Amino acid sequence: MKIVVCVKRVIDYNVKIRVKPDHSDVDLTNVKMAMNPFCEIAVEEAVRLKESGVATEVVAVTIGPKAAQEQLRTALALGADRAVHIDTSAEANERIESLTVAKLLAKVVEEEQPGLVILGKQAIDTDNNQTGQMLAALAGLPQGTFASEVKISGDEGDKKLQVTREIDGGLQTIELSLPAIVTTDLRLNEPRYAKLPDIMKAKKKPMDVKSPADLCIEVASKVTLLKVESPAERKGGIKVGSVDELVDKLKNEAKVIS
Repeated sequence: MKIVVCVKRVIDYNVKIRVKPDHSDVDLTNVKMAMNPFCEIAVEEAVRLKESGVATEVVAVTIGPKAAQEQLRTALALGADRAVHIDTSAEANERIESLTVAKLLAKVVEEEQPGLVILGKQAIDTDNNQTGQMLAALAGLPQGTFASEVKISGDEGDKKLQVTREIDGGLQTIELSLPAIVTTDLRLNEPRYAKLPDIMKAKKKPMDVKSPADLCIEVASKVTLLKVESPAERKGGIKVGSVDELVDKLKNEAKVIS
């Protein structure tokens, strides 16, 4: 069984985000970039399924500028067998929105015919939590979102996928027929670190580069970004000497009681 795993290039989660002076967007100048943490979990799960003998091949896919190949090489170092890069460098002035990403991935799924597609449930830059669900709809495949446990059972011709997913009321376990789409939650696994020998080997693993035009998908923003602002800074608290003083400040300064 082949697994396609999707990764995204985002600002490293340890970096403090800066907004451009004109508030037009986030400032990416000299900012450290990394693989989206939820995508790391997706890669780890795909590699574990291969190591357990369930999968025979893991294909890492990303959509982004040429620099995004760095994250694909990371996925290859973590255990993916080959990579597909959909290069959007020619569309640098366009914002690549969730629906466009899903359409591009649907074309990849159509070409690769995987038994399973694994994505992170969301990216930490936009936090949309949309691509996996849109991909499932476009590809006409069953989906298991927010997975905290994944099990594959059954014979070669009739494999079933059990996904334990986190919901508001607790845990829900669903069974899906393969091929299927899974989006990963934080508790699914703990990603491994890439070892130096694997990083060196990853440089020799195959990477196929395509453009959106090759897949007959138009990249055009449908949403206009008006303004980006940093969160308002919180003011420091104060100490009060008595309950009466606290009540007075809540009533007359904060005006939260009457």
